Amino acid sequence: MRVFFDTSAWAKRYIREPGSDKVEDALRGASETAVSLLCPPEMISALSRLRRQSLISTSDYDLIKSALFREIEDMSVYSISIPVVEKAVGLLESHPLRTLDALQVACALEWRADLFVSSDRRQLAAAVKSGLQVLGV
Repeated sequence: MRVFFDTSAWAKRYIREPGSDKVEDALRGASETAVSLLCPPEMISALSRLRRQSLISTSDYDLIKSALFREIEDMSVYSISIPVVEKAVGLLESHPLRTLDALQVACALEWRADLFVSSDRRQLAAAVKSGLQVLGV
């Protein structure tokens, strides 16, 4: 099964919170995994915020960052292309999505994911209406 993880879901791999177990289950059931090219900078943004707020230590930040980039090497990292942008525009015109959320769904559609994993309800609703199977975490 080809599983595409939105950053909101992939973050649960490193920060234990509700939904982390579902992410691990989806990962175990995957034959191929992917994230968008947006995932690493979105993850670093979230981790940096947590570090600034002293919710994670600098050493935890460094460990998570290293693990993130090590694991991404074994995944498909889907780039933003003209077809992805065109799909994202269509999603933005028909769903109440933020730009990056629409780009994530568009990447999953272009990659032909069997399952789209996210913790964002609006994103999941748009993915379902676009024909993707989803897992809300």
